[in-house]
Amino acid sequence: MQRLVLPLRTLKVSFVKRKALIVTVIVTLILALDQLIKVYIKSNFGYGESQALLGNWFVLEYIENQGMAFGTTFGSQAWHKLALSIFRIGAIGALIYYWIKQAQKGARLEFLIAIGFVFAGATGNLIDSMFYDFVFEYDPCMPFNRLDGSGITSECFYGTIETRHTGFLFGNVVDMFKFQAYWPEWVPYLGQKEVFPFIWNLADATITLGVVMVFIRQKQYFPQPIKNVDVADKNNPPST
Repeated sequence: MQRLVLPLRTLKVSFVKRKALIVTVIVTLILALDQLIKVYIKSNFGYGESQALLGNWFVLEYIENQGMAFGTTFGSQAWHKLALSIFRIGAIGALIYYWIKQAQKGARLEFLIAIGFVFAGATGNLIDSMFYDFVFEYDPCMPFNRLDGSGITSECFYGTIETRHTGFLFGNVVDMFKFQAYWPEWVPYLGQKEVFPFIWNLADATITLGVVMVFIRQKQYFPQPIKNVDVADKNNPPST
């Protein structure tokens, strides 16, 4: 029995390591590409500058956001931004723990890749907040650095404004991809409005992809156990 158990355990560990290697490679490639795009945009684009990628409906447009997805902010005080960044770190740590547990249970590789997409996206945006204020020159007069209520004032050519906090975990997230597609005029309430008005980045896209994969494929990722039905009991239901 021991001779049989040991090889099975070794085989299970081997499968887990193989899955971990595949997901690690995917995550590393996503993070590298995400950061390369962001560094290129910050180094070569001015605020609001755009460049066509696919015709006029898919463009690069440089913008930054201070808080959560789609440019929403969490608050104007330092602890608001710090709490958001710490929450992101905690969420990333929880994803790692969950991934390890699922891999040990023999979860499908596709599901582990989906978790990896979410992890890569969350980590990619966190890197911006952690380091970009040290890597790139900070311009308080940029519109995306304005934060009313922060208590930090800066003199700009258009007057005195309040700007965001800066430093480790306080940096903005760089966004650049934008769809310029509009609903047809005949569509009620939406006619001539943008289909998706937000600007996003690769990290946002991978988070969305991972979540959509789990939502669409949840029956495959979390199969329900098959209940054994006794044929004799089925043919002879209990009398009432």
